[in-house]
Amino acid sequence: MHYKGGQFDVIVIGAGHAGCEAALAAARMGCSTLLLTLSLDTIAFMPCNPSIGGPAKGHVVREIDALGGEMARNIDRTYIQIRMLNTGKGPAVHALRAQADKTLYQQAMKQTLEREPNLTLRQAMVEKLIVEKGVCHGVLTKTGAEYRAKAVVLTTGTYLRGKIIIGDLAYESGPNNQQPSINLSYNLQELGFQLVRFKTGTPPRIHEESIDYSQMEIQPGDEEPRAFSYETTEYRKDQLPCWLTYTNEKTHKIIRDNLHRAPMYSGVIEGQGPRYCPSIEDKIVRFADKNRHQVFLEPEGRHTSEVYVQGLSTSLPEDVQQQMLRTVDGLQDARMMRAGYAIEYDAIVPTQLWPSLETKRIENLFTAGQINGTSGYEEAAGQGIMAGINAARKVQKKEAVVLDRSQAYIGVMIDDLVTKGTNEPYRLLTSRAEYRLLLRHDNADLRLTELGHEIGLIKEERYQRFLQKKAQIKAELERLKTTKVKPTTEVQRLLKQIGSKELDNAIELKALLRRPELRYAHIEQLSPPEQELPPEVKEQVEIQVKYEGYIRKSLQQVERMKKMENKRIPDWVDYDAISGLASESREKLKKVQPLSIGQASRISGVNPSDISILLVYIEQGGRVHNVH
Repeated sequence: MHYKGGQFDVIVIGAGHAGCEAALAAARMGCSTLLLTLSLDTIAFMPCNPSIGGPAKGHVVREIDALGGEMARNIDRTYIQIRMLNTGKGPAVHALRAQADKTLYQQAMKQTLEREPNLTLRQAMVEKLIVEKGVCHGVLTKTGAEYRAKAVVLTTGTYLRGKIIIGDLAYESGPNNQQPSINLSYNLQELGFQLVRFKTGTPPRIHEESIDYSQMEIQPGDEEPRAFSYETTEYRKDQLPCWLTYTNEKTHKIIRDNLHRAPMYSGVIEGQGPRYCPSIEDKIVRFADKNRHQVFLEPEGRHTSEVYVQGLSTSLPEDVQQQMLRTVDGLQDARMMRAGYAIEYDAIVPTQLWPSLETKRIENLFTAGQINGTSGYEEAAGQGIMAGINAARKVQKKEAVVLDRSQAYIGVMIDDLVTKGTNEPYRLLTSRAEYRLLLRHDNADLRLTELGHEIGLIKEERYQRFLQKKAQIKAELERLKTTKVKPTTEVQRLLKQIGSKELDNAIELKALLRRPELRYAHIEQLSPPEQELPPEVKEQVEIQVKYEGYIRKSLQQVERMKKMENKRIPDWVDYDAISGLASESREKLKKVQPLSIGQASRISGVNPSDISILLVYIEQGGRVHNVH
């Protein structure tokens, strides 16, 4: 017997990193929102590494913030260490990474959700979606409550038919021994969704007092103030270090000797694991020539003794894990507090989604996060905010917001998923973005704040600050273009000091800044602006001047692609009626149902010649059936 639990605009199922962003976005856009979670104690839980950011992932966190999401603000409030990676390389690959205080991160996010006026937070196990005539109208819970909504967002993470595996032990479970969601998975199959089985894993956790740090290299945080959010103004001073050590031949021998007990190789694990985050047993097999692998020790928080052993992800039996740990330098006396494990779970084949993350099969049903086949908290949160925005806009009868590949890493990820699908847990990498010089960590606000404001997630005060920053950048670029510096004794002396060629005659400041050895700070010395500029304005000015040529080239590329993206594929297109198409292309086009020629051209297995045939067919209004 069901009882009425209430009526909402948007229901979000699951309060992991995707669910939190989806629920907050919908609520802040004015929708009455219900967030249902299996446990109120695991909101924004980090079952894997206690960190946020890194290459490509850090960019996504900045993008979420520029759109008005929460992840960046939350990690800025709760980190124990923060550092910029890849600083020796160009700005396109600079990436911020923060170690989280795991418990604090959860508590802060839970508090944010609890205080959101339009948001109702409730603990419940969702067993079934209410679907009538191909439209989702709500959910049913295990206790018999029926909640109705105009849009539903599924963000179930790795809980769908979750199964934990350690050695030859396997049992039904969500991450970290939480209860799994079984019936919802079967319900999705009944509704006709194609599911796949994926796997991910975690390493053991050890007691910090059993570690000999004197045998390891210290990895401190950055001394200069850093933050993910453009709103953060206060920076944490008391950072905790991480530590680096390595596996060795002894470690590898123990693993090789026990491979017959590794579920990955004994057939216990069926799910496909992530290629870019392999288990230690996988690394030993795949990179047999390497005699050592990095192991990072990451504290899980300020008020716990648990330390995360990054780099030793494993599902080997517990006794083998303990032996293996003790071969590593500095871990000879390591005391394991939690064993590493693999977890298998169901995911939806993401080509069943529109680029808005609404499912093609059922209207008003959206999915986001690991259910869509991705790995990682940041990837989940990036999809979460987009699914929340689009669920709210669907309720408000507005057009969906779709970020394109030249606009955001979030756009790259969603396009990859819905266009190409994925046969393993998908992880964002900087190499997946063809316009990565445009999608930098430093300019996420310039790319997305306008949109965040338009959607209603960026408050007016913040928007005004952003407009001021834009105006300052523009004015300073203009000043550098129109101000010349003369070859005075002082100027020549400074150039000589830097090791830069002295001037023959007067030169524009902009031309001077283009010299590789000169920084904006040098320009300031030669010719200071009228007012002192904020550091982030100086950073933008320097990058835009130094990389102007490359950036212009990328923008020209984007313009060419835009023509393809803007060429929509009309609803009346019938792929079966186009006789010239290769059969593989026809199948893929029917499955993905691309919205534009650009998207069609990115489907793996669709050839350029098929795109030409499709273009002719559309231009002729579908009248000519035999297009060659």
